[in-house]
Amino acid sequence: MEEIVIDVSVLSKKYKVGKRVVGDLRSTLKDVFKNKQLNDSQDSSSEFWALKDITFQVKRGEVMGIVGANGSGKSTLLKILSRITPPTSGRIGIEGRVASLLEVGTGFHPELTGRENVFLNGSLLGMKKLEIKEKFDEIVDFSGVERFVDTPVKHYSSGMYVRLAFAVAAHLEPEILIVDEVLAVGDTAFQNKCLGKMREVANGGRTVIFVSHNSAALESLCNRGILLERGKLLKIGSIKNILTEYLSRISSGTRLSVSERKDRTGKGKLKFTEAFITDENNQRIKILSSGQKVKIVLMYKSEENSFENIVVKIEFKDQLGRYMFICVNEVSQGMFKMIPGNGLFVCTIPKLILNDGIYYLDLIVKGNGKNQDTVRNAMEIKVIPGHFYPTGILPKNRGVLTEYSWDFESH
Repeated sequence: MEEIVIDVSVLSKKYKVGKRVVGDLRSTLKDVFKNKQLNDSQDSSSEFWALKDITFQVKRGEVMGIVGANGSGKSTLLKILSRITPPTSGRIGIEGRVASLLEVGTGFHPELTGRENVFLNGSLLGMKKLEIKEKFDEIVDFSGVERFVDTPVKHYSSGMYVRLAFAVAAHLEPEILIVDEVLAVGDTAFQNKCLGKMREVANGGRTVIFVSHNSAALESLCNRGILLERGKLLKIGSIKNILTEYLSRISSGTRLSVSERKDRTGKGKLKFTEAFITDENNQRIKILSSGQKVKIVLMYKSEENSFENIVVKIEFKDQLGRYMFICVNEVSQGMFKMIPGNGLFVCTIPKLILNDGIYYLDLIVKGNGKNQDTVRNAMEIKVIPGHFYPTGILPKNRGVLTEYSWDFESH
C-alpha cells in the first residue's frame, strides 16, 4: 500500500477583512510599525473564506499540481501546508521534512550572507552542519551566485534571491518540496533547470507540490492535480484532466467584460474598464488573421485626475499558458509620463505574428510606481491563417511567425 504523506481533511481558512492575519511572523513584525487606524476603519464583522472544506491526500513520490485563477486559494493552501499560517478549521497531517519556496525571501534573513542563510535553512530543516557542508558547493553551483555568496542577501536582486532559495530548498533533501509560482522570477534557462531538479527530487521518491500558471510546466512535471476556485476544491485527478477543465473555465471567463472581472489584482486606483480589438479601419473584430494590422484598445478610468510614469503591458499566451510575446510601452517608446484621469490606451501591431489558433491576453497597468490593475486571461482571441508570407502558406507548427528570406549560391 502506498504511503500517504499529506492528508488534508475538511480544511478551511477564514480571514476577517481589515484584521491582521496571524501566523506569518515576518508580516506580523512588519505590521507593528504600520498605522493601526487602517484596521480600525474596517468592518470587523466582514469575513472572507480563502479556503472552504478542502479534502485531499498526496502519496509519497507524487508530484501534485495545484491549479486555479488568482484568488482561488492556492497561496493560502501552500502557506498552511508549509505551516506558515494555521487553518481556521479542519485537519492536516504531514509525514516528513518540508521545504517550501513561496515568495522571494522566504526563509532568508536579509542581514545574513548567502553562505550563512544556507546553513541557517539547513539547521531549520533539522540537518547537521556536516550534512549541509557536503551539499554546500552543489547548492551554490546550482544557484549561480558564487561571486556573491558572502554578500548579505538584502543586496541580492530578486532573481538571485530566488535562485539561491530554490537551490537550498531542493538540495537539502526534504521529504516534501513545496514550490509556488515564484519560479517565474527566474529566466527561462533557470526555470527549466528547476523543473529538471524537481523531476529528480520526485524520481528519488520524494514528494513535490507545485503551483504554476504555466500549463506546459505543470503537464510535463505533475502526474496529478487539484483545481481550486474561490477557495473550494472543484476537481482532483490526472493533471491532463485538471488542465482541460481549467482551460475550459478560462475560456468561459473571458466572456465576462473586463469591468465585470472580480479576480483582478492591483491597487485599483487605475483600472481597465473595456478591452477590444479593431482592424486598420477601426472596425471592431473578434477573429484576427496572421499578418493583419490590428489595434488593441484598452479603456481605463482612475480615481485621480492624473497618473505619472505609466507602464501598460499586454502578454500573449497560447492555450497551455506559454508566453508568445509581450507588448509593453516602456520597451517600445518609454513610459507615458502623465495621462488624464480617464481615457484609453491603444497598442498598434502592424503585422500580427501569431499563427492560427486560440490565444489569451493578460492586461497589466502600473502607475506611480505601483501595480494598479492586472487582469489575467482578460481576452480570448482566435487567429486564422492569413497572408503573412507572400506565398500565403503558413508553417504547420503553432506559435509566432517571423519574417525571413532564403537564397542559394553555387560553388
